[in-house]
Amino acid sequence: MTNLAVVGGGVIGLSAAWRAAKAGHDVTVHDPEPARGGASWLAGGMLAPVTEAWPGEEDVLSLGEASLKRWPGFASDLGQEGVDPGLAGHGTLVVAFDSADAGHLDILAGYLHSIGRAAERLTGRETKRLEPGVGSVRSGLHVPGDLAVDNRKLLNALYAACVNHDVRFVRERVEGLPDAEAVVLAAGAWTGRLHPRLAGAVRPLKGEILRLKPRRGCLPPPAHTVRAVVEGRPIYLVPRGDQELVLGATQYEAGFDRAVTARGVRELLEGAERVFPAITEYELVETAAGLRAASRDVLPYIGVLDDGVFAATGHHRNGLLMAPVTAAAVVAWLEGEEPPQGVEAASPARLQKKEHV
Repeated sequence: MTNLAVVGGGVIGLSAAWRAAKAGHDVTVHDPEPARGGASWLAGGMLAPVTEAWPGEEDVLSLGEASLKRWPGFASDLGQEGVDPGLAGHGTLVVAFDSADAGHLDILAGYLHSIGRAAERLTGRETKRLEPGVGSVRSGLHVPGDLAVDNRKLLNALYAACVNHDVRFVRERVEGLPDAEAVVLAAGAWTGRLHPRLAGAVRPLKGEILRLKPRRGCLPPPAHTVRAVVEGRPIYLVPRGDQELVLGATQYEAGFDRAVTARGVRELLEGAERVFPAITEYELVETAAGLRAASRDVLPYIGVLDDGVFAATGHHRNGLLMAPVTAAAVVAWLEGEEPPQGVEAASPARLQKKEHV
């Protein structure tokens, strides 16, 4: 049994703590607001590595796909701890407004078919038949196998599971490495302050997110996650089981500023109105800004930094998606086993290589 300190109580830190404690290790989580204070509480909850992927991010896509395969079992295990993590299989609908967007959907559909994933190209009329509330679109791509998770249900489930396995919580922000046999650094955007190897390698990436609910007489939220690019900006609308709709997300450099800006809210609402016009009559119930942990190359840092110190940070927009594979990598490290397939590319050792170039 190893005495493990996990710095960070977001989805990555809590997943690692739960899996490590379940494997028999003595675990303490250090975070001023576990399950509440970080970017995980504000996430959209999409578990869709392919429709999230960008050109040049092949290693990110591979790691995301590997983690996605773990999600059903991860969610099932978590549900057996007593709290539903809110996993949903409502699928994704990606919509195109012009010929350039439509061309991108052709490429995406081809890739999905090449890896054995179901995906159906739709005309504009077929897209509206599937989701009557979408605006005037040229075409669409339906990906029925895409998953989503209610991030707040997930965090509550992870916290409860940690309590079930006697994880201790120290509700303070640490400025250095805790005194423990092994330490996992999973403090999100703040992780760069905790180890010299990560200084400058992890930075905050601000993103605003809105939550809305239909008022009486409004069209209900879409049944699928709906994604689009509006004037060069990605927009997503993720339905929740309680008729809530999560709208995101802006993404820009702003340091550790967590203020919600009028410009960010306007951009989200204007983009969403084009995708789903009925949203203009919805009640705006929450506006918030979170700080994603961005790495230098979009790929997270998962692996050994020093003797007894393990990095689990820099997940960008993929923290919820990659939580299962990251937690499995932490347990493999504690047990002296090989990490899961795909994790090697995310090793922090690449930072050292770049320093010597």
